Amino acid sequence: MADSRASVSCNATLIMTTHRVFQPDLNEHQSVFGGKILSLVDDSASVAAVRLTHKTVVTASFDHVSFLQPFHLDDSMILTAYVTGTGTRSLEVFVKIVGENLTTGERFVGFTCFITYVIDDRSVTTPLPGITPVTAEQRYICSGYGHRHDQRAIRRQEQRDLNSHVTTDSPWTE
Repeated sequence: MADSRASVSCNATLIMTTHRVFQPDLNEHQSVFGGKILSLVDDSASVAAVRLTHKTVVTASFDHVSFLQPFHLDDSMILTAYVTGTGTRSLEVFVKIVGENLTTGERFVGFTCFITYVIDDRSVTTPLPGITPVTAEQRYICSGYGHRHDQRAIRRQEQRDLNSHVTTDSPWTE
């Protein structure tokens, strides 16, 4: 996809945070609760989005969410996020969490997802800068942005169709 807009490297939006797993993070399976992971991911990944836009963004969607391996007590979770594609008001951020067993040093990819953020200001009409990947990982992930963008457009239409059939009627009145 040729792009005449100014470009910013993925690394200019890169954020990394590390979290140590403690007992209150765990569910009944003694692994980190999925909701805790999603909260950490959204909170941290929004920094990558704002680093590019310098504007207030809101979370529009999470997709391709994959809980690949569980994180356990005394693991660390190294969260990395960077922008992988842009439009006018929307942008995609890729997130991965690498787990590290702090006693053995073994590392593993435990989680990946894509998050779409939208600039909250509807008056924004200038396209965001394009994104230039730097690493082999970034080149691979950014190369799929167009396809994921098109998939999201289809899902938005499917969601609108679904929403037209969802009611707010109380189920107890019938």
